[in-house]
Amino acid sequence: MSSSPSLDRYDKLILTTLQQQGRISNQELADAIKLSPSPCLRRVKLLEESGLIEGYVALLNAKQLGLTLMALISVSMDKHTPERFNHFETELAQYPEVLECHLITGQSADYLLKVIVKDMESYQHFLLNKLTRLEGISDVHTSFVMKSPINKTALPLS
Repeated sequence: MSSSPSLDRYDKLILTTLQQQGRISNQELADAIKLSPSPCLRRVKLLEESGLIEGYVALLNAKQLGLTLMALISVSMDKHTPERFNHFETELAQYPEVLECHLITGQSADYLLKVIVKDMESYQHFLLNKLTRLEGISDVHTSFVMKSPINKTALPLS
């Protein structure tokens, strides 16, 4: 689909429902949005083929997995070249602790990372043995998340 897809009421209902219940059957989805199963399935397939639906995932409970420390890390680079940024992003993508990586503006940092680990000892290991060993980093500043009162995965559909 184009960068600004034209979604009708049914498309929006499908996307909203799938964001909340990714494992819903086509029959249940069709019933929920009041559309017959065949056109509902066709629409879902078109949304998938267009790339608007990128995939389906299971959301896991981090605390039950022992991942209790979340950090937001600001990273500044020594050189602002495409090669330096590409190398950093490629290397960083190999670390399972990194949940998100954003190239940002408006701050002294170049990147903002969202990282999750078990505890402070695990964070120290990540910082000293992985992150700061990457070529080109000139500064790192970490903020630890105390609470996440809003934590959504669903995108707003207007």
